[in-house]
Amino acid sequence: MSSDFKSLKLESIIGFGGSVHQGLLKHPDGIHTIYSLGSTVVVDEAKSKKPNSQEFLQGHTNVVSCLSVSKSGRYIASGQITHMGFQADIIIWDFATRSLLRRLTLHKVKVEALAFSPNDKYLVSLGGQDDNSIIVWDLEKGAAICGSPASKDSSGVTLSLAYLNNDDNTFVTGGHSTLRVWELNATQRKIRATDCQTGQIKRIVKCITVDQDDEFMYCGTTTGDLMQVNLRTKLFKHSGPPKEKDLFSMGILSVAISPKNDTVVVGCGDGNISVMKLPKLTILKSVKVSGSVTSISFDSPDHFFAGTAYSNIYYVGMSDLTPVLKSTCHYSPINDICFPQDSSEVFATASMTDIRIWNAVTCQELLRIAVPNLECNCVTFKKDGSSLISGWNDGKIRAFGPQSGRLQYEIHDAHKRSVTALAVSDPFNHRGDFRIVSGGEDGQVRVWKITPQVQSLEDAMKEHKGTVTCIKLRKNNLECVSSSSDGSCIIWDLTRYVRNQVLFAPSFFKAVSYYPDESQLLTSGTDRKVAYWEAFDGSLIRELDASQSDTINGLDITANGKFFVIGGSDKLVKVYRYEEGDVAYIGIGHSTDIMNVKISPDQKHIVSVSADGAILRWIFP
Repeated sequence: MSSDFKSLKLESIIGFGGSVHQGLLKHPDGIHTIYSLGSTVVVDEAKSKKPNSQEFLQGHTNVVSCLSVSKSGRYIASGQITHMGFQADIIIWDFATRSLLRRLTLHKVKVEALAFSPNDKYLVSLGGQDDNSIIVWDLEKGAAICGSPASKDSSGVTLSLAYLNNDDNTFVTGGHSTLRVWELNATQRKIRATDCQTGQIKRIVKCITVDQDDEFMYCGTTTGDLMQVNLRTKLFKHSGPPKEKDLFSMGILSVAISPKNDTVVVGCGDGNISVMKLPKLTILKSVKVSGSVTSISFDSPDHFFAGTAYSNIYYVGMSDLTPVLKSTCHYSPINDICFPQDSSEVFATASMTDIRIWNAVTCQELLRIAVPNLECNCVTFKKDGSSLISGWNDGKIRAFGPQSGRLQYEIHDAHKRSVTALAVSDPFNHRGDFRIVSGGEDGQVRVWKITPQVQSLEDAMKEHKGTVTCIKLRKNNLECVSSSSDGSCIIWDLTRYVRNQVLFAPSFFKAVSYYPDESQLLTSGTDRKVAYWEAFDGSLIRELDASQSDTINGLDITANGKFFVIGGSDKLVKVYRYEEGDVAYIGIGHSTDIMNVKISPDQKHIVSVSADGAILRWIFP
C-alpha cells in the first residue's frame, strides 16, 4: 500500500464536547470562542456570519479533558486523557498562528485542570485521580519548575484549580474535603500549600472562581451551596444560598463572577442557571436550560455563554436571564445519516435520542424529531423528499414530514425487536405508490407497499440468521442486496421474493453498496477488509486490507464509480480509488468510532458521523 496519500480538508464541525468542565471559553479578544470536540480543539468566530469560520487545532491522541486560555489571549492550553499507565499530554497552542508551541508530558492517565498565571509566566496543571499531582510549568522555557502531590492522603481527590487574578505566585485547588491555597517560590523551585479552615463543613468542591481583587474565592460544591473563603486569612467566611431549601439540586458545576464584581453566576447539575448577589449570596433570579451547565464564560458585562452537557450552547443576558440557543448538536452516538436524492443542502441524522435535520452549509439545525425513550436506528428520505422514513428499536417504521416533523404514518410490528435497515424504491405507478424494503434484528427482509391510505406487507424473506445491517436497491427496483451480521450478503429478487445470489465472508457485514453500473458489489465489515464481488454470480473479485486495526462501519461510493470512501473504528475517513484499490486521501479529525460516512449527492463533500455525536464535513477533493 503506497503511503503517498493527501489529507482531506475539514470544512466544518457540528459538535461541542459539553461534558468537558469549563470547556467553553471566551477568548479575551471578544471575537472567538474556544471549545473542544473529542480530540480536536475548535476556535470559532462567534460573531461572523460566514459559515466556515471554524479553525481546528489537532494534536491530541485522545479525548481533550480540560481547556484554558491565558489572560492576554496569546496561549491556549489543553490537556487530555490516555489509557491507564500511559502519560497524558498537555499541549500549549499559539493563538495567533494557531500552531502547536509545546507538548508537556508528565501527568499520568488524565489532566484534570489547567490554569495560566495572570501575566502568562506560568501554567499550573492538575493530574487526575490516578496521578494526584500538581505541576507548575515555565511558559518561556516549556519546562517544569516544580511539582507536589495535590492533596494529603487523608483527604480525597482534587478536582478544581484556579489562579489568582493579580498574583503570579498564588493559586488555589479544591476537591473532596480539600481546599488549599498554594504559594510558588520560583527561585527556590518550591510550592507550599496552606489548607483552608472550613470548620465543621465537609464539601466536595467542583469549581472555583476568584474575585477581581483576590480577596475571596467562591467554591461551588456538590451539596449545592456556594462557599465564600477569605484568601488572606484562609478562613471560611460563609455559604449561600442562606436557606437550606434553596440549595441547588445536583450540585454546582460551574461558577463565574460578573465583570461588575457585584454578582456571581452559578450553573447547576439540573440545568439551572442562577445569579446570586454578593456579599449575602442570595438568589436574584434563575432560569432552566437543557442539560447540566458545565461551563459559564462572560462575553461582556451584560451577557454570558453557558455550555451544557447536552451539547447546547446558550447566550444569556444578565438583565432578564433569557437564554438564546446559539448552537446545538447530538450528544450521543449517531446511528445513521442520509441526504435527500439530488439535494446536498440538507441532511438528516439519527441518534440515540432523536432525529435532526441540518442545513449542510450553515450547520444550523432545522428540525428535531424526538420519540421519548426510543432509539432511531436508520433513516432515509422518500425519493421525492416528501417524507422522512425511520426505523426504531421498538420494531416500528415511522414516517415524518421533513419540514413539520409531524408523524405521517407508522407501521406497527414491522420487525420483531428492532428495525435496523431501510431502503426506498421509486414510485411504481402514476398514483405515486412506492415500496419500502426493511431489515430487522430478527434477520428478516420485508417488503412493504405504501399508498397514501394504507401500508401493507407484500412479502417477508427470511434467510439471514443475524441482524440485517444494510439494504441497497438496484436502480430498476427489481433486485436488492442485504448485508447481515451473520457473515452473508444476499441478493434478492423483488418480483418473485426469492434469493438470487448469496455471498459469504468470515465477517459481520456492516455496509454494502452497488457499483454505479451495478455489475459489482462492495462490502465492508468487522474483518477490516473491503471486498469486491461480482453481482451476477456472487464470486469474490478481490479484497483490500483497508484498516489495520478495526471495524469498517460506513461505506459510500461516488456517482461515477471512481472513488469510494470508508470510515470505521480506526477514526479515519479514507478515500480509495476504486480501480487501483489504493488510498488517495485520509481525513483525521474524529476521536471516537466513525459510525457512518456519506458522499453528498453533488459529490462535493463527505459527511461523517461518530459515536460521540460529532458531525464532520470534509471537502471532497
